[in-house]
Amino acid sequence: MKFKPTGKTGGLLMELGPRESQLPFNSEVEALAPPRFMLKKILSPVDFSLCSKKSLHYAAAFAKQFGAQLTLIFVLQSYPPVLELAEIDPIAEARAELEDLRKSIAHIVPAEAVMRRGEPYREIIRAASELQIDLIILATHGRSGFARMLLGSTAEKVVRHAGCPVLVVRENEHEFVAQNAA
Repeated sequence: MKFKPTGKTGGLLMELGPRESQLPFNSEVEALAPPRFMLKKILSPVDFSLCSKKSLHYAAAFAKQFGAQLTLIFVLQSYPPVLELAEIDPIAEARAELEDLRKSIAHIVPAEAVMRRGEPYREIIRAASELQIDLIILATHGRSGFARMLLGSTAEKVVRHAGCPVLVVRENEHEFVAQNAA
Protein backbone atom coordinates (compact mmCIF):
# COMPACT_ATOMS: atom_id res chain seq x y z
CA MET A 1 0.00 0.00 0.00
CA LYS A 2 1.37 3.41 -1.01
CA PHE A 3 0.19 6.91 -0.21
CA LYS A 4 0.87 9.76 -2.65
CA PRO A 5 -0.19 13.39 -2.61
CA THR A 6 -2.56 14.40 -5.43
CA GLY A 7 -2.35 17.54 -7.52
CA LYS A 8 -5.13 19.10 -5.48
CA THR A 9 -4.30 20.72 -2.16
CA GLY A 10 -4.73 18.34 0.74
CA GLY A 11 -5.60 15.37 -1.49
CA LEU A 12 -4.18 11.93 -0.95
CA LEU A 13 -4.08 8.96 -3.30
CA MET A 14 -3.77 5.47 -1.94
CA GLU A 15 -2.47 2.71 -4.21
CA LEU A 16 -2.97 -0.93 -3.37
CA GLY A 17 -0.17 -3.32 -4.21
CA PRO A 18 -0.59 -6.36 -6.55
CA ARG A 19 -1.33 -8.69 -3.62
CA GLU A 20 -3.72 -6.29 -1.90
CA SER A 21 -7.32 -6.54 -3.01
CA GLN A 22 -8.88 -4.29 -0.36
CA LEU A 23 -8.14 -2.10 2.64
CA PRO A 24 -7.25 -3.99 5.82
CA PHE A 25 -10.08 -4.46 8.31
CA ASN A 26 -9.90 -2.83 11.72
CA SER A 27 -9.07 -6.15 13.41
CA GLU A 28 -6.07 -6.61 11.12
CA VAL A 29 -4.86 -3.09 11.81
CA GLU A 30 -5.35 -3.54 15.58
CA ALA A 31 -3.37 -6.80 15.44
CA LEU A 32 -0.41 -4.84 14.07
CA ALA A 33 -0.69 -2.05 16.68
CA PRO A 34 1.35 -2.33 19.89
CA PRO A 35 -0.64 -3.46 22.94
CA ARG A 36 -2.11 -0.73 25.12
CA PHE A 37 -0.74 -0.30 28.61
CA MET A 38 -3.73 -0.43 30.95
CA LEU A 39 -3.72 0.05 34.69
CA LYS A 40 -6.92 -0.33 36.66
CA LYS A 41 -5.65 -0.64 40.23
CA ILE A 42 -2.50 0.77 41.83
CA LEU A 43 -1.25 0.03 45.35
CA SER A 44 0.94 2.57 47.15
CA PRO A 45 2.52 1.31 50.39
CA VAL A 46 3.46 4.15 52.76
CA ASP A 47 5.42 4.32 56.00
CA PHE A 48 5.05 8.12 56.46
CA SER A 49 8.69 8.79 55.57
CA LEU A 50 9.54 11.54 53.07
CA CYS A 51 10.56 8.90 50.57
CA SER A 52 7.23 7.06 50.78
CA LYS A 53 5.39 10.38 50.41
CA LYS A 54 7.40 10.93 47.25
CA SER A 55 6.37 7.52 45.91
CA LEU A 56 2.74 8.39 46.73
CA HIS A 57 3.00 11.39 44.39
CA TYR A 58 4.22 9.06 41.64
CA ALA A 59 1.31 6.70 42.35
CA ALA A 60 -1.20 9.57 42.25
CA ALA A 61 0.21 10.79 38.91
CA PHE A 62 0.03 7.28 37.42
CA ALA A 63 -3.52 6.79 38.74
CA LYS A 64 -4.65 10.09 37.27
CA GLN A 65 -3.01 9.47 33.89
CA PHE A 66 -4.44 5.95 33.51
CA GLY A 67 -7.75 6.55 35.28
CA ALA A 68 -6.79 3.86 37.79
CA GLN A 69 -8.09 3.27 41.29
CA LEU A 70 -5.45 4.13 43.92
CA THR A 71 -5.16 2.37 47.26
CA LEU A 72 -2.76 3.47 50.01
CA ILE A 73 -1.64 0.82 52.47
CA PHE A 74 0.14 1.17 55.78
CA VAL A 75 1.35 -1.93 57.61
CA LEU A 76 1.79 -1.64 61.35
CA GLN A 77 4.52 -3.99 62.52
CA SER A 78 3.83 -5.82 65.75
CA TYR A 79 6.34 -5.04 68.46
CA PRO A 80 6.38 -6.16 72.09
CA PRO A 81 4.66 -3.57 74.31
CA VAL A 82 6.88 -1.03 76.04
CA LEU A 83 5.58 0.22 79.42
CA GLU A 84 6.69 3.83 78.88
CA LEU A 85 4.71 3.98 75.62
CA ALA A 86 1.53 2.45 77.03
CA GLU A 87 -0.34 5.77 76.75
CA ILE A 88 0.41 6.14 73.03
CA ASP A 89 -2.07 4.45 70.69
CA PRO A 90 -0.04 3.62 67.57
CA ILE A 91 -3.11 2.40 65.67
CA ALA A 92 -5.08 5.63 66.11
CA GLU A 93 -2.00 7.71 65.33
CA ALA A 94 -1.26 5.69 62.16
CA ARG A 95 -4.91 5.86 61.03
CA ALA A 96 -4.91 9.63 61.39
CA GLU A 97 -1.65 10.04 59.47
CA LEU A 98 -2.84 7.64 56.75
CA GLU A 99 -6.05 9.65 56.38
CA ASP A 100 -4.03 12.88 56.15
CA LEU A 101 -1.95 11.36 53.32
CA ARG A 102 -5.10 10.24 51.51
CA LYS A 103 -6.56 13.73 51.78
CA SER A 104 -3.29 15.29 50.57
CA ILE A 105 -3.73 13.66 47.15
CA ALA A 106 -7.54 13.90 46.97
CA HIS A 107 -7.27 16.93 44.67
CA ILE A 108 -5.30 14.79 42.19
CA VAL A 109 -7.11 11.46 42.34
CA PRO A 110 -9.61 9.81 44.67
CA ALA A 111 -8.00 7.12 46.79
CA GLU A 112 -8.85 4.68 49.52
CA ALA A 113 -6.64 3.84 52.47
CA VAL A 114 -6.22 0.50 54.22
CA MET A 115 -4.24 -0.43 57.28
CA ARG A 116 -2.93 -3.86 58.15
CA ARG A 117 -0.88 -5.38 60.89
CA GLY A 118 2.02 -7.78 60.37
CA GLU A 119 5.22 -8.13 58.37
CA PRO A 120 5.15 -5.23 55.83
CA TYR A 121 6.28 -7.06 52.70
CA ARG A 122 3.95 -10.01 53.36
CA GLU A 123 0.94 -7.77 53.96
CA ILE A 124 1.70 -5.64 50.88
CA ILE A 125 1.90 -8.75 48.69
CA ARG A 126 -1.24 -10.22 50.29
CA ALA A 127 -3.17 -6.97 49.75
CA ALA A 128 -2.00 -6.76 46.13
CA SER A 129 -3.28 -10.27 45.50
CA GLU A 130 -6.60 -9.79 47.33
CA LEU A 131 -7.31 -6.43 45.66
CA GLN A 132 -6.18 -7.64 42.21
CA ILE A 133 -3.63 -4.84 41.91
CA ASP A 134 -2.04 -4.16 38.51
CA LEU A 135 0.95 -2.15 39.77
CA ILE A 136 2.64 -1.51 43.12
CA ILE A 137 4.50 1.80 43.46
CA LEU A 138 6.66 1.94 46.56
CA ALA A 139 9.68 3.69 47.99
CA THR A 140 13.07 2.37 48.94
CA HIS A 141 15.24 4.06 51.51
CA GLY A 142 18.41 2.85 49.83
CA ARG A 143 19.97 1.38 52.95
CA SER A 144 23.11 -0.64 52.48
CA GLY A 145 25.56 -2.63 54.53
CA PHE A 146 24.76 -3.27 58.17
CA ALA A 147 21.52 -1.20 58.19
CA ARG A 148 20.13 -3.27 55.33
CA MET A 149 21.17 -6.51 56.98
CA LEU A 150 19.64 -5.46 60.31
CA LEU A 151 16.43 -3.88 58.99
CA GLY A 152 15.99 -5.80 55.75
CA SER A 153 14.61 -4.32 52.58
CA THR A 154 10.85 -4.33 52.31
CA ALA A 155 11.04 -3.00 48.75
CA GLU A 156 13.42 -5.77 47.68
CA LYS A 157 11.18 -8.46 49.18
CA VAL A 158 8.09 -7.00 47.50
CA VAL A 159 9.88 -6.90 44.13
CA ARG A 160 10.96 -10.53 44.53
CA HIS A 161 7.61 -11.93 45.63
CA ALA A 162 4.85 -9.72 44.20
CA GLY A 163 2.54 -11.21 41.59
CA CYS A 164 2.38 -7.94 39.64
CA PRO A 165 4.85 -5.33 38.36
CA VAL A 166 6.51 -3.09 40.96
CA LEU A 167 7.83 0.43 40.42
CA VAL A 168 10.43 1.36 43.02
CA VAL A 169 10.94 5.06 43.71
CA ARG A 170 14.33 5.94 45.12
CA GLU A 171 14.93 8.82 47.48
CA ASN A 172 17.42 10.61 45.21
CA GLU A 173 16.82 10.06 41.53
CA HIS A 174 15.95 11.77 38.29
CA GLU A 175 12.40 13.08 38.64
CA PHE A 176 9.82 12.52 35.95
CA VAL A 177 6.68 13.59 37.82
CA ALA A 178 6.15 17.33 37.64
CA GLN A 179 5.65 18.96 41.05
CA ASN A 180 2.47 20.80 40.02
CA ALA A 181 0.92 17.55 38.71
CA ALA A 182 1.25 15.83 42.06
